[in-house]
Amino acid sequence: MKTNYIFITGGVVSSLGKGIISASLGKLLQARGYKVTIQKFDPYINIDPGTLNPYEHGECYVTEDGMETDLDLGHYERFTGIRTTRHNSITTGRIYKTVIDRERRGDYLGKTIQVVPHITDEIKRRMLRVDEKDEQLDFVITEVGGTIGDIESAPFMEAIRQLRWQLGHNAVCVHLTYVPYLKAAGELKTKPTQHSVKELQGMGIQPDILVLRTECHLDDAMRMKVASFCNVDLECVVQSEDMPSIYEVPVSMQRQGLDAAVLRKIGIPVGETPTMTGWHAFLDKQRNATKEIHIGLVGKYDLQDAYKSIRESLNLAGIYNDVKAKLHFINSENITHENVADQLKGMAGIVVCPGFGQRGIEGKIIAAEYTRTHDIPTFGICLGMQMMVIEFARNVLGYKDANSREMDANTPHNVIDIMEEQKSITQMGGTMRLGAYECNLREGSRVYEAYGQVHVQERHRHRYEFNNNYQKEYEKAGMQCVGINPAANLVEIVEIPNLRWYIGTQFHPEYSSTVLRPHPLFMSFLKACIESL
Repeated sequence: MKTNYIFITGGVVSSLGKGIISASLGKLLQARGYKVTIQKFDPYINIDPGTLNPYEHGECYVTEDGMETDLDLGHYERFTGIRTTRHNSITTGRIYKTVIDRERRGDYLGKTIQVVPHITDEIKRRMLRVDEKDEQLDFVITEVGGTIGDIESAPFMEAIRQLRWQLGHNAVCVHLTYVPYLKAAGELKTKPTQHSVKELQGMGIQPDILVLRTECHLDDAMRMKVASFCNVDLECVVQSEDMPSIYEVPVSMQRQGLDAAVLRKIGIPVGETPTMTGWHAFLDKQRNATKEIHIGLVGKYDLQDAYKSIRESLNLAGIYNDVKAKLHFINSENITHENVADQLKGMAGIVVCPGFGQRGIEGKIIAAEYTRTHDIPTFGICLGMQMMVIEFARNVLGYKDANSREMDANTPHNVIDIMEEQKSITQMGGTMRLGAYECNLREGSRVYEAYGQVHVQERHRHRYEFNNNYQKEYEKAGMQCVGINPAANLVEIVEIPNLRWYIGTQFHPEYSSTVLRPHPLFMSFLKACIESL
């Protein structure tokens, strides 16, 4: 079977959920036995989102091979279990850098470099995954960020137009648009969708399938109107209504025949509808998990997308523990010794969130001290783990001036220090310790019980590390270093075994938690939170 290509674009407004639709379609095709991958093309000129403030694009998601990517890759992995790589995330910046580097080497033999054909050819090459010759894929789903009409998206649209002609029936275009409800008129309006499709047609692309994002149910008459005005078959007009959970979306898309429509357009027999037993079992657990448990996220970014993977990992672990995790953002900048009890009141557990820089760290340290001394289940991730280590040094080891070299370059007790290989680095982007690294767990530890194995592999995104010169002092005082990287002897996990659940990880376990395989540490943390009530 030849590889088939599905292009997913968006119109009217951004944030309609192209990533969720892409992930859902990938899941449905996967359930039919096809080998699928999903990739994201972002029109911004940054090389990757690694240097972007989370307020710009939400969290930066890291792949196993160390690529800093858009948060939609997290959706792809959580829905499908696919392990994405640097080839699944492309930006305009990477495209232009590749072409400019080639021009500097003289690869173009003195030609004038232009958007068409040089930039569009490079986009097409990436969309076709020419460099991934070993892959035997049935479907490649390509999501293009932004909306139709954005000046940044024009080269991507031109590349898709060309590929449609080259690939023929092996290419399908899915366009996601918005159908607003005007409350004053009491009507749904299809005009924005018509304009969006007209603009797409003006670029030479006729969408095969329309997904209509809506807060209200669309009747068949409304769908027929859209189909006739946009030159699309009625069966290829699918609605994406607001759902109680994003994990309901694949089932809704299957019920409306999105995957079947794709197969028919390509000319593949549709066959029987997969039962997706595991997915439906998960949804049943989600619907039945009505008891709420309150978890506090102590961080500095008051934006739910900034901690997207952590939030989803907690939600998934809650569902598998038969509870609904009710998450509360607690701004670490506002936490003081005087108000910490009120700030954390009612929380069954606390996550000390990751991040970079000075802002809000003292609040995280105060929170870590309070949860340690009051035996509240606590999970510190990356910078969160480092704050737990600093707090322990200040209040248990007696080093009141203990700090990280990141926050205080002259601290006499640098319990968190910059990694040796990071000391000579001046460039910010893509230069941290990134991607999956090995970790050996101490048998008998709580993390070993959670994983059920000695050897694990987790993803990283950091420059600073636990200072091994202090390891013996920490262990003697009760904070154990129970996860070690075998190659570099770096401390990856600390825990205080005398407490209910007080664990910090230098890595990011949230990146590898999926719908059908929730991460064992989040499962163990939620279990401890429930037992602490």
